[in-house]
Amino acid sequence: MDRTAERIRLLPKYLFAEIDKKIREAQAKGVDVIKLGIGDPDMPTPDYIVKKMQEEVARPENQCYPPDEGVKEFREAIADYYRQRFGVKLDPQKEVLPLLGSKEGIAHISACFVNPGDVNLVPDPGYPVYSIGTLFAGGAPQLMPLKRDNDFLPEFHNIPAEAARRAKLMFLNYPNNPTGAVATKEFMEEAVSYADDNNLIICHDAAYNELAFEDYKPMSILEVKGAKELAIEFGSLSKTFNMTGWRIGYAVGNPLAVEALYRFKTNIDSGLFKAIQFAGVEALTSPHTESFIEELRTIYQGRRDVVVKALQEAGWPLEAPKATFYVWAPVPAGFTSQEFVSYLLEETGVVVTPGRGFGKHGEGFFRIALTVNKERMQEAMERIKNTVRYA
Repeated sequence: MDRTAERIRLLPKYLFAEIDKKIREAQAKGVDVIKLGIGDPDMPTPDYIVKKMQEEVARPENQCYPPDEGVKEFREAIADYYRQRFGVKLDPQKEVLPLLGSKEGIAHISACFVNPGDVNLVPDPGYPVYSIGTLFAGGAPQLMPLKRDNDFLPEFHNIPAEAARRAKLMFLNYPNNPTGAVATKEFMEEAVSYADDNNLIICHDAAYNELAFEDYKPMSILEVKGAKELAIEFGSLSKTFNMTGWRIGYAVGNPLAVEALYRFKTNIDSGLFKAIQFAGVEALTSPHTESFIEELRTIYQGRRDVVVKALQEAGWPLEAPKATFYVWAPVPAGFTSQEFVSYLLEETGVVVTPGRGFGKHGEGFFRIALTVNKERMQEAMERIKNTVRYA
């Protein structure tokens, strides 16, 4: 007898389950598989952060429960980062909250505001956690299609009035996963205005704010006048510092939203290990950080250029993304996104992600993660270019 809760039965199948099965089958046949699927950096955490962690782990005073609200030094470091990077002033005590990775906060924010029958406005394609957190809270996702002809930005005027009336939260994510799209200041201002008109809280996922190229500089939504009255922003050290496994992130912004998430968290977890928080302080404040991030951007830009050049040579209508470490590309005619991913794996040994896995409006696209070194990336793209052309 299946006694699992309805919320578990509502969960979609794991995006990579079938792909993982095919990878194992290919590897069993001796195929040299190149994985460009999961967005997990291939490079190590910087040495200066690892060294700080090693020092802090050894301190007995860090081996007990951390403060529920996070250590003062980490909260202050986050506030200082926002002041220096975005010109945004934050109260470290009331407007900053450390998280066990930003995913945790994004997943739980719906539980703080959504009642059964409520609606959240969710971008599609998008990070699946936006919808899953909504469903877990008993709410319903109202999809905001991200279309290529609108630069993968939601069109607020197309959101049904009834859905907007019932909505509690609106999720946004720029620079965007999976599309690599970026948002202008004008769009952010429009989003804040729409949220104000409809009594919404904006939940802005800013995980890729430091991974940008050329002269593009992503902004915090909190830079928009009035945003702090209705927005909470989720940040992460995962992608910026190659710290995905460390599980360290934060929420900042509207003090009522931050406090609600704080209350929720104090009842389900015991906070972030203090040693990791002090390593986070090092990441945000070290004199080595600026040069490290610049080097990281250069590496990802080089990989991006390899991918874009190869796909363009194979006929793809594609522009280089200005940010993130993803390339979002249309699927050739005659394939669904899942079929194309399977075809590439079988014919080239290269793994990419089907757009359908990010929502129904992701159908017709696939995502390449720039998470192997440049030489390996060149090998992967040569295989693709020599096997398939866009038509």
